[in-house]
Amino acid sequence: MENLKSLLKRESGTRGVARSVHGEVVRFTHRGVADLYRLVVDRPDFTPDATLADNVIGKGAALLAVYGGFAEVYGELMSRPAFATLTAAGITASCGTLVDNIINRAGTDICPIEKLVADVSDPACALTLIHDKLSQMKYPSSIHSEQL
Repeated sequence: MENLKSLLKRESGTRGVARSVHGEVVRFTHRGVADLYRLVVDRPDFTPDATLADNVIGKGAALLAVYGGFAEVYGELMSRPAFATLTAAGITASCGTLVDNIINRAGTDICPIEKLVADVSDPACALTLIHDKLSQMKYPSSIHSEQL
């Protein structure tokens, strides 16, 4: 995990980093959960027992990590609902700063994804809700894979 946290801090434009049990690393370049969603959906072979370090981990990202079968998740900023979701699923969770909720980019309300899944505990249900929300937003996604 320390290598991932280091990559997250030093790589300009990197919003998150995930490493598979085979040593493959992907970098997330967009804000929000779009890149993590793409990884979980497009690379189900990657996520079981993988590790994740991200700038922000809200409950939506936590539910995606549970769905994908991640073993460990670090968030520079993590919401209490995300932490509770991860630990309840047996995923090792740690963070730089723990907050009540993730706030939207304008700083005016709770993050839309955090609100979307606030009452959701089923990771498959969250996956569907996040899919629908991302489809409405037409949010781009790019994950870059490499070996470490």
